[in-house]
Amino acid sequence: MIQFELNEEYIELYKLLKALNLVATGGHGKLEIENGEVNLNGSVEYRKRAKIRRGDRVEYFGQIIDIV
Repeated sequence: MIQFELNEEYIELYKLLKALNLVATGGHGKLEIENGEVNLNGSVEYRKRAKIRRGDRVEYFGQIIDIV
C-alpha cells in the first residue's frame, strides 16, 4: 500500500500515476485510465482528469494508493 500525501486541494488522476512513477509518462497514464485499468474508490474510473482528494483510494495493477 502506498500513502500519497496531498498538499493541494486535489490532483488529477493521470498526474497521480505519473507522480508515483507507476507509469512512464502522462500519456501512458491517460491510456491506462481510458482502458479501464484504474479503480477509484472501488469503481472503474475512465476520467483522466478525475479530481483525486484526501480520503480517496486508487487501485492500479495491484497497487493500492491511499490519499492522505
